[in-house]
Amino acid sequence: MLYIISGASRSGKTLMAKRIAAEKGIPYLSLDWIMMGFTNGIPEYGIHDKLFPDVIAQKLWSFLKAMFESMIYVETDCVIEGEAILPELIKDLQQKYPETIKVCFLGYTEVHIQKKSDEIRAFSHQKNDWLVDKSDAYIIDHVENMIAHSRLIKQSCNEHKLQYFDTSVNFMQALDEAKKFILSDTN
Repeated sequence: MLYIISGASRSGKTLMAKRIAAEKGIPYLSLDWIMMGFTNGIPEYGIHDKLFPDVIAQKLWSFLKAMFESMIYVETDCVIEGEAILPELIKDLQQKYPETIKVCFLGYTEVHIQKKSDEIRAFSHQKNDWLVDKSDAYIIDHVENMIAHSRLIKQSCNEHKLQYFDTSVNFMQALDEAKKFILSDTN
């Protein structure tokens, strides 16, 4: 089974993925690692961390789709998380393999910008985090971009009948609901 969690940056994807991986005793894969492999290893492909998530998702999709199908073929169980998947891209694959792919999206459409920025700042000092050396203005801009991205993801999930969970208000409760969904037997 491939448990795929995508959505906006700072929506809880990694936290949820690591918890599921630990609970199920299966590997965890961050799509950020793949994207950074392109960024630093083969920059001539034009896939890099400075692009907006939807652009990265479009550029990486043929690669990711082939990788997912290979993982399904060899019956690999894995939790995969990252921004580099869009509902409109994964929908056909999820329909083709409904017993093998479980997918959901996370985002925050109604978050208070300054509060979210403060939470990110506090978290980034606790971990080896890419935002730790960024200015407050940069983080606020990032949050604003991710709110807009979350709204697009939510709309696309509605159009393609995929699960979207909003972490704007009750962050941990939303993650618990998303985890319950992704581990359930129904799509």
